[in-house]
Amino acid sequence: MRLKKNDTVKVIAGKEKGKVGKIVKTDPENERVYVQGINMVKKTQKKRNPQDKGGIMEIEAPIHVSNVALLSKDTVSKVGYKFENGKKVRYAKKTGEVL
Repeated sequence: MRLKKNDTVKVIAGKEKGKVGKIVKTDPENERVYVQGINMVKKTQKKRNPQDKGGIMEIEAPIHVSNVALLSKDTVSKVGYKFENGKKVRYAKKTGEVL
């Protein structure tokens, strides 16, 4: 999976299409990402102790990697790898920006 935590991505498919957010968490095993403020679902949570609040909470649900694209300089781009000064770096293929 070429996307990493803290990358800014744009949703390119699904009910949230066109929205932009930052990756909060990745799940490479299932090829899914959690994007901040995108694909919110309601989940009930039990009270664990007297100070804890229970109730209905909104959390991010995972999105498949194929439904998001990296956003670099306000353009959607694929991610590539190249060597610079003997180090392997990620870069946006469309803009050439090193990530």
